[in-house]
Amino acid sequence: MTELFNTTEPEIHAIYKKNASCIILSGDAASSLKEVPSQSVKLIVSSPPYNIGKEYEKGTALENYLESMKPIIKELVRIVSSEGSICWQVGNYVENGEIVPLDISYYPIFASFGLKMRNRIIWHFDHGLHASKRFSGRYETICWFTKGDSYTFNLDSVRVPSKYPGKTHFKGDKRGLPSGNPLGKNPSDFWNVIEQDWDRLIWEIPNVKANHPEKTVHPCQFPIELVQRCVLALTNEGDYVLDPFGGVGTAMVAAMMHNRKSIMCEKEEKYIEIAMQRIKDYANGRLRIRPLGKPVYSPSGKEKVSQIPLFWQEQKETGKA
Repeated sequence: MTELFNTTEPEIHAIYKKNASCIILSGDAASSLKEVPSQSVKLIVSSPPYNIGKEYEKGTALENYLESMKPIIKELVRIVSSEGSICWQVGNYVENGEIVPLDISYYPIFASFGLKMRNRIIWHFDHGLHASKRFSGRYETICWFTKGDSYTFNLDSVRVPSKYPGKTHFKGDKRGLPSGNPLGKNPSDFWNVIEQDWDRLIWEIPNVKANHPEKTVHPCQFPIELVQRCVLALTNEGDYVLDPFGGVGTAMVAAMMHNRKSIMCEKEEKYIEIAMQRIKDYANGRLRIRPLGKPVYSPSGKEKVSQIPLFWQEQKETGKA
């Protein structure tokens, strides 16, 4: 495969151009997606606005929000190839203290366009806002849809080491021979990335908060590591990856890392500027990235911040806690 990014400054196109490696379309996704040809993209991966009033969105009634997303989803279904996938990463909509899981709300919309859900993946993280009247939310979901029954799925790219590689067949002609695959096992739909083992449907990847090496000004930035797994499993080198809500270019960087072409749409100019800089920084080896599969840091108990404050102990002893 020809290396797509063999220069230190990749050319970033502002309009769709066939076979361009990096395309950033400015403006609302509903309009800019019309530039992208039908069935030209192998993977669409995105985290759409959650309708929770972030700086780049205006909160509205859930029914109105979902209705406004239908034209965009229709465009995405047109754009994704017959062997392609859509990975839709969402959280919860909250109204008057009640949560509505957005993946449940989105499913009938995608199904109405003929897409089939292959997995509902749970992304777990340890840090976030603390709730006071319910348990603190610490997960989001990735809904993986395909356009048809014949779709790209690179199993060997995502195999994991067997837990018991020495296990053997116990009967038949192969009795005594290894029963597993020498390349590793086929991961189930229950993933735990922290152990570099995809056999659990929980991807334990830290969300991008203040001390994360990839943090930018974007308030809801998702980690490159999350996108990489989708790129590796659901595309081949040279394929197009599209993010209709591109933000600061996370999906584009993940695509570049694995020799895929990419397109993103974004209406906020300040995010586009950051995305362009991140793309250039990656090409020049300057972008800070959390390595794929790196275990989440676990405190030893010796750190000051992991020790119980003396003040709390005194309160407990005096019954004031």
